[in-house]
Amino acid sequence: MERKKQIDISLKVLTGASLAVALMLTFTVSDYYIFNRISEFGFFFCLSQWVKKAGLLLLPLAVYYGKKSCADIAKCVLPPFVILSCCIFGGFFDITKPALTPQQEIYNLINLFIPKAANITMFFLHNALTLAVCALLFARDYKIAPRSFLYLAPAMLLTVPLNIFENFFDISEIPQNSFLRFKNFSVWHFAALAALVGVTVGAYYFLRGKNEKNKDSFLGAIAIALLIQYHSKDSMLLGDGYNVYDTITAVVPLFICNIGVYIASVSVFAKNKILYAISFFVHAAGAVSVFVYFGRDDMSNFGIFCSYSFLYFCITHVGLFVLSVMPTALGRYKFKYRDCLIPLGYYFGVIIIAAVSSALVTSAAETWHTPSGVYLDTPVLPNYAFTQLNPFPFTVPPVWTITVWNYDLNCIYLLGLYAVYVAIFFAFNGFYYAFLAVRKKILAKKTAQI
Repeated sequence: MERKKQIDISLKVLTGASLAVALMLTFTVSDYYIFNRISEFGFFFCLSQWVKKAGLLLLPLAVYYGKKSCADIAKCVLPPFVILSCCIFGGFFDITKPALTPQQEIYNLINLFIPKAANITMFFLHNALTLAVCALLFARDYKIAPRSFLYLAPAMLLTVPLNIFENFFDISEIPQNSFLRFKNFSVWHFAALAALVGVTVGAYYFLRGKNEKNKDSFLGAIAIALLIQYHSKDSMLLGDGYNVYDTITAVVPLFICNIGVYIASVSVFAKNKILYAISFFVHAAGAVSVFVYFGRDDMSNFGIFCSYSFLYFCITHVGLFVLSVMPTALGRYKFKYRDCLIPLGYYFGVIIIAAVSSALVTSAAETWHTPSGVYLDTPVLPNYAFTQLNPFPFTVPPVWTITVWNYDLNCIYLLGLYAVYVAIFFAFNGFYYAFLAVRKKILAKKTAQI
């Protein structure tokens, strides 16, 4: 019994360390750069890295949620691919973003803050930690159930590198007016909305009959997969860029749905009612609102329907919505209007912090320059929580402004932004209560007929 306890503690510590190192690796260009360049870096190396991404889902489920099926897959599948990645990495550590312009040279000075030596060290450390966890899983239970491997395909699918489809097209060759490109109210817009509805309804019917332990593990799996996909953006920004963003400052989680990924995920891990309330009242409404209107086409660049930016945006927002509503839908938490006070204060605080941070980043970017003294010729606007660029199809004159460093914040716009989103939050909850009322009547009729 003492030996098992020691193994369990060691598993939790080593898995946590492995996840922490994997998180740091996402801030290197190479982490995701390879997946849309398979012909350059080799099929087997790219596959080994993808399997290791799946391991970031499998190991926490095996260790923290006690899922034997995930442990069986991890201890059999991960070791050969981890060892393979150590042998055929090729030019993986030499990847860098070419600095063909002064602007890109400045971006590289900001983005490439992890040196090659640290990248190499973390890569092999993560591999060593992964192998150690797999060895301990074998020591804890050497028996393997063949049916466990049915979960390998879903694990690979949930952690698929979303830029992998870019091996099959060159976005620069696709015209701006092409049917394949995403625009508001196009067929791809409605396809994204249909995916949101389909995944949410499917998740509800799949989970509602499960026992509480299985609900915990499946919700945990969704949260972990969402975090893995969310942090893929770290590396994409450094390498190929994401949407209209090119600097590491855009990974700061002050975009309202980005911080929602953490709030909703932690709410599932911790089963915290305050976080449930914030997720349901603020982030569910925020996530669903983007599927109604993706923002002005001129301030976004989602590319075509299978490009990274579009897939990342849709999948992370679908995952956020599912995580935000599922605890309430499954009866773990019943939202009441008195519960909206903390979420309202939280959202106001996010707007203030996001606005100030946006101004500070933009002002600081004015000081960035090349060693030869060339400064940026275009401003860096991180636009945290829409605090700098107005997503709505109307303008708000800067009648009342506050200057933070060198940037003027439009206070009327910020207050209006807060008011609009609060209205969206209450409208979403109004639909929720209307749904409950209709559902109650339908159930009452069915009961009367019986």
